[in-house]
Amino acid sequence: MVETTDAAGGEVLRHAAERRISTGEEGMASKAAGTVRVEEVICAGGMPACLARPAADEKVPCIVLMHERYGLVQHTKDLARRFAEAGYVCIAPDVFFRHPDQEGLRAGTVTHAISDPDAVRDLSAAIDALDGVVSADTSRIAVKGVCQTGRHPLVLAAERRITAALVWYGAAQKNQWLETKLQPRPLEQLIEAIDCPVFGAFGEGDHLISLDDVRRFRGCLEDKRKSYEIHVFGGAPHGWLNDTMPGRYRPAQAKASWNAQLDFLTRIFGPGPRPTSVSWRFVCDSAADYDFSKNVRME
Repeated sequence: MVETTDAAGGEVLRHAAERRISTGEEGMASKAAGTVRVEEVICAGGMPACLARPAADEKVPCIVLMHERYGLVQHTKDLARRFAEAGYVCIAPDVFFRHPDQEGLRAGTVTHAISDPDAVRDLSAAIDALDGVVSADTSRIAVKGVCQTGRHPLVLAAERRITAALVWYGAAQKNQWLETKLQPRPLEQLIEAIDCPVFGAFGEGDHLISLDDVRRFRGCLEDKRKSYEIHVFGGAPHGWLNDTMPGRYRPAQAKASWNAQLDFLTRIFGPGPRPTSVSWRFVCDSAADYDFSKNVRME
């Protein structure tokens, strides 16, 4: 069961042609592409979520969108809306809702780590909530993780069948390969257990994930015979998609990576049976004198 309250008072939301952030650069909200509905929902266990969907009731594929370390902030809600504008039902659960210092999370002054089993529980609750959405085709679900939650689509895919795992500048760090209390299964074991293609988006300028880390991630997917499409975007620092953080937001790379993701989803969600062959695609844009030690955190 899912309880819903319409964030727009029950009215269909019509979006402006574009939005601008404080720097004057074009924001990440896409140009108006029809109408969508945005609702606040409560999943099992009391977990809040943002649900965005096309206004029409036609059955469409679903996206489960995980947030960054800051919790369910406006940026994540904007991305959910963009997925809806692209024709998908998108649910973005607040998997950090149990943390006592929500203001600190949003400000980035505190962190909250969730275990892999907790991630499976909460993502499953979000998927279950889609059962009550008329337009949600729950036989086609992609799960997207970002930064801290980057590994969690793989965690879920190792436990239950999903259509695709979308990994954005996460999952490939060195600590992801370790077995810990929060990570009972190291990354290599998760990759071995998954049964879906993986989309990966990484930045050449990321201060947390080096090109060697990306290549290790890619190599493991190949060793385990898993399909993937991985992009490394030149000059992109960690978090380049987030238009609410002007220091790290990169409009050109954000547009290119979002479009690459949509192209991937169009193919994965296409008609017909799932392909039985393994497909590998790696696209990397990097300077000849790349030096990971020179990458720094951008705000």
